[in-house]
Amino acid sequence: METTLQDIENRLIQEVATIVSGDPTSLAVDMPLQELGIGSLEFVELLVFIENTYQVRLIESNLTRKDFETIRSLSSFITENIDYGGSDLFSSK
Repeated sequence: METTLQDIENRLIQEVATIVSGDPTSLAVDMPLQELGIGSLEFVELLVFIENTYQVRLIESNLTRKDFETIRSLSSFITENIDYGGSDLFSSK
């Protein structure tokens, strides 16, 4: 079963809330991650969560600054790069 963009956004909202000790209901998917309290250390923690949860190797992918501006942009990037077949850990473009 494929994971939808909404599923990924919801998981990331929960994880960001955990990382910044915030209320998930106060986090908007289109707010810059920096405004949500994600600094460099928190971002590394978020990257590890994403790589472990979705088996997407973000550091080795074509992740750009624009891809991690917001929860929505990060979710879109994950959706485009997630591998449902299990043969590769990320899809190459």
